[in-house]
Amino acid sequence: MTLNEPLAARLRPQTLAAVVGQTAVVGPQGLLTQLVAQQTPASVIFWGPPGVGKTTLARLYAQAFAADFVPLSAVTAGVAEIRAAVKAAESVQGLGCRTVLFLDEIHRFNKAQQDALLPHVESGLLVLVGATTENPSFSLNNALLSRTHVLVLSSLSEAELAQILQRAEALPEVGPLPLQPDARTTLLQAAHGDGRSLLNLVELLVSLQPQAALDTAALQALLPGRVALYDRAGDWHYDLISALHKSVRGSDPDAALYYLARMLQGGEDGVYLARGLVRMAVEDIGLADPTALPLAQAALQAYEKIGSPEADLALAEVVVFLALAPKSNALYTAWKAAQQLATRTAELPPPAHITNAPTKLMAELGHGAGYQYDHDAPEAFSGQDYWPTGITRPTFYQPVERGFEREMAKRMAYFAKLRTTR
Repeated sequence: MTLNEPLAARLRPQTLAAVVGQTAVVGPQGLLTQLVAQQTPASVIFWGPPGVGKTTLARLYAQAFAADFVPLSAVTAGVAEIRAAVKAAESVQGLGCRTVLFLDEIHRFNKAQQDALLPHVESGLLVLVGATTENPSFSLNNALLSRTHVLVLSSLSEAELAQILQRAEALPEVGPLPLQPDARTTLLQAAHGDGRSLLNLVELLVSLQPQAALDTAALQALLPGRVALYDRAGDWHYDLISALHKSVRGSDPDAALYYLARMLQGGEDGVYLARGLVRMAVEDIGLADPTALPLAQAALQAYEKIGSPEADLALAEVVVFLALAPKSNALYTAWKAAQQLATRTAELPPPAHITNAPTKLMAELGHGAGYQYDHDAPEAFSGQDYWPTGITRPTFYQPVERGFEREMAKRMAYFAKLRTTR
């Protein structure tokens, strides 16, 4: 270890017991703790955000078994590197030494490259330790997943980051940072649960050598901007749009605004978000407030016409409106039920009296015969049967007693009563 090394490298824990956080993995009941205690190495995948200790845990895991540690990055490695690692593992196996193959960014390996690992992981020649920020369920094939244990690592809490900061300040070359208590909290929050990011910020402050204790405003002026943690094609994309949708459905406008802001700050396409709001308007509000759909469509049109940042506020307006609107999924439920019945009865023709007769032959076959023009009937309602023969009249749409659907329920009851008298 030298002073030229990054602070994060100098503070890398030397034992599993020294790891900050991740108690679900390295705590008394953690899987890694149990595997090390029993000296039974197993292949594992560390899945978690950046800066939470994936590489450190991989090194310490290998160290705990006195294993040969072979680090590779899936960004640059391929089948040739795997073969070289296998050959090296075979050579040390004869000496009674295990090999831990650490594959960083393992989600970047394609299926063929993953398949190349399988026989050696299955035989135990290689103890595979993979690290990924992507959901292994999507990025790794089932064969490899079935031969490994996926261990989920979480972002570091503010208290855990404070422990790392204390360790950094214990180093002579760092020392106590010139921070007022509020600025110290701001520094921890600025790391966003990323230990490496925190130590990089500490190094920056040390290099700047402020002459007086910094308050929050002074610290924020020195800190670099941080790009939002987001991936428009990965888990963050799907998790945050789900959180936005469920916050709207749950009538929480503040949470909905928060997730909207998270996605926009992460670079999400505003048109995609506006289309999602249109879906929410019809799925979760429907006819409980018929103005929800045109308002969502207006936001979509605004984003298509003028874009960000001007139209961001239009999305925010619709998010708040939808969150506070009366909720009903009656239309959504009715549509799903209608689709299912349509699939089951696709062979049934509509009754002849409501089909057209554009030709003489069709008229002779009875098309349109007996049709009653509703506008000529009392109250503009004939009460005819519009269902194919063989289908007992169902009731798909069942409005709730909220918002405008109260009126829809009255209309349905009105026509149902008329139908029994015609």
